[in-house]
Amino acid sequence: MRVIAGEAKGKPLKAPKAIRPTTDLVKGAVFSMLEALGGGWERVLDLYSGSGALGIEALSRGAEWADFVDREPRSCSVIKDNLEKTGFKERSHVYCCPVKRALEFLEGDYDLVLMDPPYAMPGLEGLVGEVALSPRLKKGSFLVVSHSSRTPLPHQFDGLARLKERQHGDTTISIYQKGAP
Repeated sequence: MRVIAGEAKGKPLKAPKAIRPTTDLVKGAVFSMLEALGGGWERVLDLYSGSGALGIEALSRGAEWADFVDREPRSCSVIKDNLEKTGFKERSHVYCCPVKRALEFLEGDYDLVLMDPPYAMPGLEGLVGEVALSPRLKKGSFLVVSHSSRTPLPHQFDGLARLKERQHGDTTISIYQKGAP
């Protein structure tokens, strides 16, 4: 696993042993889809970060700041190591806590929110609905959800409309935008 484009292109990333890391193919598809929608995000929130690969890719492609949230201490340690190796430690923060708790205490809004929760996690639709209502999203913010193709998500949530959806094997990438028609 590596950073695939931008400032840190080619730098290797570690992944915790107990997670399903985002493949380079899926990561490339996510950012290709986002760039087709216009790109240009300054603040990024990476939920269920795992290795931090998605948020680090956003930083490498020009994001000014990224917050990473994962509840597993091993994952948080790997994310910090990956941020150090890629040179993005000063432009980021890692929160080692549950996502729902982070949504309560984080301040400000984000241009891009990335979610790659465990595929077996129950209640994904409800969690996406909570993120949709969260003040972390402003009008025009993008929410990217990587999920199992066996767990389809609705076309709309409160204030969010799905703009694109692509399937890559067992992974579906759903991109929503706040305030989109």
